[in-house]
Amino acid sequence: MNNYLLIFFFAITFCGCKNNTISYFDQSPPSTVPKLFAPKMVNTDHVELNVVFNANQTEMFFSRIVDSSFVIHHSELINGKWSDIEPIKMYADSVRFSVACDPTITTDGKTMYFLGVDPKLYKSDVSREELYTIPPDIYRSKKVNGKWELASKVDFSISTEHFETYPVVTADGSLYFRSNRPSDTGGMHTYRAQYLGNNEFESPVLINTKFEKKELLSFISPDEQYAITNGNGKFQVSFNDDGEWSTPREIPLDYESNWRYYCPYMSSDGKYFMFSRRYNNPDTKGWAGVEKGEVYWVSADIIFNEKQNMN
Repeated sequence: MNNYLLIFFFAITFCGCKNNTISYFDQSPPSTVPKLFAPKMVNTDHVELNVVFNANQTEMFFSRIVDSSFVIHHSELINGKWSDIEPIKMYADSVRFSVACDPTITTDGKTMYFLGVDPKLYKSDVSREELYTIPPDIYRSKKVNGKWELASKVDFSISTEHFETYPVVTADGSLYFRSNRPSDTGGMHTYRAQYLGNNEFESPVLINTKFEKKELLSFISPDEQYAITNGNGKFQVSFNDDGEWSTPREIPLDYESNWRYYCPYMSSDGKYFMFSRRYNNPDTKGWAGVEKGEVYWVSADIIFNEKQNMN
């Protein structure tokens, strides 16, 4: 009987180790030095950005620029093996250029919000240059019978005629996002919309933190206890202490010039910090001048050590 128990214990331990190994797309975990995430699979010769996982780490998402369109791709963990990376079709009609990026997934893994631009809502065809002038909105896709459905705009109180970007969904289904909708001070601000259920939200309210005006929230933890921004070309973190946000602290990375750092994301187990960076032709601004885009990950110790330093 003892031998059977030993065999059973070994099998459980082996399976546990295997699951830990494959939970991040079969990648060996990083140290406090950032490294490329899944080279040749996620990071390729295309421009890639914003890798995220669902809460139980069985589905991975990221965006890739393909033929001048931003396309969300994904892979699923099925029977212990990651499926081939495939694009997700978000819009009904074929258009030359479109945008679907910055995905954020609800805790149950069944709803995705993302930054979207569907040109057919404006006219039948747009150029690449025109695409970047269309105000982005927040879109939503539902996973039904194992397949992501075509996306639709979130209700008008969230998706307006103004810019709405960087959606982040919390554990209770509420949404944080950026918008330049009219306000007392003008410019971009961070808003929060409380989720009411049945795909409905309360009217968004402006969130005040100690981040500078140009350092708006780009990520907030599901429990809303810490937030990360990518303002001024560097990441900063702030912690929520009974409703009061701490003074932001820079996340220590080896930031390189001519690269823009953005799309911060924390793994659902809180162990790894993922971020994107892109290289611009110095003579061309914006996405039109992007020559390379990469996704990195690093141990989250570099963030949570900052909290310890605050105490």
